[in-house]
Amino acid sequence: MTDEIRAFLLAALTEMKYDVSDVDDDTVFGPAGLDVDSLGLAELAVRVEDRFGVAFDDDEAEELAMMTVGEFSRAVAARIAPASAH
Repeated sequence: MTDEIRAFLLAALTEMKYDVSDVDDDTVFGPAGLDVDSLGLAELAVRVEDRFGVAFDDDEAEELAMMTVGEFSRAVAARIAPASAH
């Protein structure tokens, strides 16, 4: 994962720690103990699309929303890398 992607994801997750409300039993735990629910990951996918110019179809977005933060980060980085190579 590039430093740019890592920095973006960590900054967004840190910000979302305060933006994501009603964290419930579907919570996943990410870096530095950040709590982000599946709705938070769906929001983060939209931020990634806007920032890096990639698009996730509905099936991909649903899969991303159900991942842990670590899985999400790796999947997004893998998706961005090929898109940014063009």
